[in-house]
Amino acid sequence: MSLTINIVYRGEGDSAHQFAREMSESGVVDRIRAEKGNLRYAYFAPLDDPEALLLIDEWRDQEALDAHHASPMMQEIAALRDKYDLSMEVRRYRDEGDAPQDAQFVRR
Repeated sequence: MSLTINIVYRGEGDSAHQFAREMSESGVVDRIRAEKGNLRYAYFAPLDDPEALLLIDEWRDQEALDAHHASPMMQEIAALRDKYDLSMEVRRYRDEGDAPQDAQFVRR
């Protein structure tokens, strides 16, 4: 059962977007995506909050997420969060698969 971590980064002006740009341009994003057990690592910008940025971070299981958190890369990420003075709102979800009762609302 996979884990999905949603992190909303907020900062002054476009600092959250600058953070994501530097994460991408420095290669950190590619290294995270290449980690064993990473299923998704993608940023999204809410239309109604220009100072926010949503990260959807999905992992195969808790073990893969723990290995990511124990990696030296976490120090790089923390340093960039500090550089851009970002706050974080974190929500964690477990994938339970498709719910049959929702099928009528899903367009494929």
